[in-house]
Amino acid sequence: MSSYDQKVAPKREERLKTCIAHSGGVCGMGRKAKACMIDDGERGFTQGSICLLLVALAILNAMPETVVLIHGAVGCGSCAHSQNANTRSGGAARTGQVKDAIWLSTALNEVDVISGAEGKLGQAIREADQRYRPKTIAVVSGCVPGLIGDDIDSVIAELQPSVSARLVPVHCEGFKTRIWATAYDAVYHGIGRNLLTPRIPEAKRASLSREGEQAALLEQEKLKRTVNLMNVSSMGRVDELELERLLQGLGLEANIFPVFTHPDTFHKATRAALSVSTCPTHDDYFLRQLQEQFGVPFLIKRMPIGIRNTSLWLKDIAGHFGLGATADRIIEAEEREARAALEQFRPLFEGRKVFLSAGEFRALVTAQLLEELGFEVSGIRMFHHDAFADDEYDKLAATAKTDYSINVANVQPFEEANLLNRVKPDLFLGHVNGNSTAAKLGIPTHTIYNTGLAYIGYRGAFEVARRLHRTLKNPAFNRNLSVWADLPYSRKWYEADPFSHLHSRGDAL
Repeated sequence: MSSYDQKVAPKREERLKTCIAHSGGVCGMGRKAKACMIDDGERGFTQGSICLLLVALAILNAMPETVVLIHGAVGCGSCAHSQNANTRSGGAARTGQVKDAIWLSTALNEVDVISGAEGKLGQAIREADQRYRPKTIAVVSGCVPGLIGDDIDSVIAELQPSVSARLVPVHCEGFKTRIWATAYDAVYHGIGRNLLTPRIPEAKRASLSREGEQAALLEQEKLKRTVNLMNVSSMGRVDELELERLLQGLGLEANIFPVFTHPDTFHKATRAALSVSTCPTHDDYFLRQLQEQFGVPFLIKRMPIGIRNTSLWLKDIAGHFGLGATADRIIEAEEREARAALEQFRPLFEGRKVFLSAGEFRALVTAQLLEELGFEVSGIRMFHHDAFADDEYDKLAATAKTDYSINVANVQPFEEANLLNRVKPDLFLGHVNGNSTAAKLGIPTHTIYNTGLAYIGYRGAFEVARRLHRTLKNPAFNRNLSVWADLPYSRKWYEADPFSHLHSRGDAL
């Protein structure tokens, strides 16, 4: 039986042998990756993690005409408040209209935990449908329903005939998996099982006019040149435009999916000529479903960050359509222009040490971009590891001047603080809410991902360089911050092995 026939997507520990605890040097990671790292165990002490809901809600809140109903404690939806800015700005950039995300909660309490809350969920679904009249209601299950045994799928199956919105169950019971990236699979699983068929009554299909049939044929021809461009909020509109520009240069059209795409048009993804990943960590589960169930082939090898990786990404797509010669001409012109524009920044970047922290694939390909700009990579911390990044480790190992440290950790800022104190990089790139450790150590920082900024493609390479040049020209803020802000770690911890808590019972820091 296919995993898509199951109610819940499989855990990444089982499906991909993903791990969140490892230390080593970059030169051995490719070989280690091929052997799989699930047996490397966990930490005796752990400090912080990432909840599946953080990722799932960022995607679901960005779907137009969708109400997100969180079945769980009311605090489980708190991250949606900070994500609303992205929903508003992202929607405005694509449609010109500013709309807030709509999220509700069943707000489970002690009584619900004891007696069950399926009735409460059913009532909330009916109320959401009547009050907002959305096209879709995403019912997101948190940890508590999973613990008490609430069956959200049965509630949805019973209610679907009586509500106008399409109901999409999304299972994000975080206690069932240690791998936060399973949330991508959970969202895609719900979309794939419930939103990929057009909601057109058979009677209406039968009555299509001749003009309608001709329009359908034209649409069919158009789809032969359409590429599904996957975006689960991993890039903003400025990056989408860059990739659309490059695809249009090949004579192809991008069907961006699923964020800020109307749920009624999701079925278009099942008829595209090709699906292309912009981040293998995010997309593999759904791309395999599109191929298995609808015959849509896919490419999942690259992330188009940096000059070299953007060119390889474009070559792969062109090769599928037999457009290699066209791609070569585009790449030659783009690379020549990009490298000439970047020369002005190299004197400041040359030999500067940089440390990166992000999701695995983004961290590794951004490290390659920084090497192209003249930086020396001195360490990388990624949130998990699976086999998708084997080639990226090999690329970095081939250019590494030293066998710098690789830290696989689901956040764990105590390990990061120790490593940064040892390496003392000139620059740190991490997520906006993960830069504080480096900032308090006086290290200049830059966000590795922000939907309002450009990172992807040839334009992204220039924009990243421009921003980093400005950061390094004026690093005074973080240097001053380090004088007044302290981290909560003892001198004893900074003198210890940063990975001493792997395979241990843990000690005081």
